Amino acid sequence: MIELTHEQEVAKSYSAAMDSVHLLQAGKPENMTDEEWADCKQRNIDHLNIQLAKGAEYYGSNDLTPFENAVK
Repeated sequence: MIELTHEQEVAKSYSAAMDSVHLLQAGKPENMTDEEWADCKQRNIDHLNIQLAKGAEYYGSNDLTPFENAVK
């Protein structure tokens, strides 16, 4: 298995978190039930809260504001 550098791991984590931000910003897809959306939304909020808990020290100069705004 290939080991990622810290910078690569941070970039991967940031990209995945931004996927969650974009999903939440887009809102409920038409083909998803309200129950499915509630579950999906909560899982993505939980993911962002985990990433925020890593803190600015982990993420360095990356802007965490989109994460914070998405979980409000």
